[in-house]
Amino acid sequence: MLKSFKAGLFLLLVMGFQPVFAEETAATEAAPAVNSPDKVVQNVCAACHGADGNSVITTNPKLAGQHPEYLLKQLTNFKDGSRANAVMSGMAGALSQEDMEGISKYFSNQSIKLAKSKENGKGSLGEKIYRGGIAATKTPACAACHGVTGAGLPKQFPRLAGQHTDYTVQQLRTFRTGERANAPMMATIAAKMSDAEMQAVADYIQGLR
Repeated sequence: MLKSFKAGLFLLLVMGFQPVFAEETAATEAAPAVNSPDKVVQNVCAACHGADGNSVITTNPKLAGQHPEYLLKQLTNFKDGSRANAVMSGMAGALSQEDMEGISKYFSNQSIKLAKSKENGKGSLGEKIYRGGIAATKTPACAACHGVTGAGLPKQFPRLAGQHTDYTVQQLRTFRTGERANAPMMATIAAKMSDAEMQAVADYIQGLR
């Protein structure tokens, strides 16, 4: 009888511990494998681009409202080296594919803060280049790909409306020199533009809405 009692007690103890083990296992399996997009943004992106994607540093692009497909492509290009930038290559290099997809969707869902052009409003050189191109050098109109309002086309061309003038000029120049080589079409276009033309159209783009 003593042996039967001990055996029964042992069985109850084992059965009593099983739910605890099961709960611990379930808790471990449920732990997230990666950080949530908003945490990654706060830790990696916010210092330069703002938590809401509206950078206050004019040489850093606004990311708010940008097409997620475009953002993901740029992060991928920074990571694989096809778009050269020492800072961004280092940042993207530490991100997983899931991180990059999450960041892209996060910023695309933010609202961009629009701005105003300084000198290139209606009837300006900037507007003429954006809407009609430059006939003398056969430079196509920006609107042909990015839209009259600068909204761009998802999966093909980025949104431009409201982007900082300084950043847009900077990118046009790197396209012209070949430093930025992940958009051959833009390299061909920028090669035909003078500094004054780049400045004018970039200023117009800043005020687009």
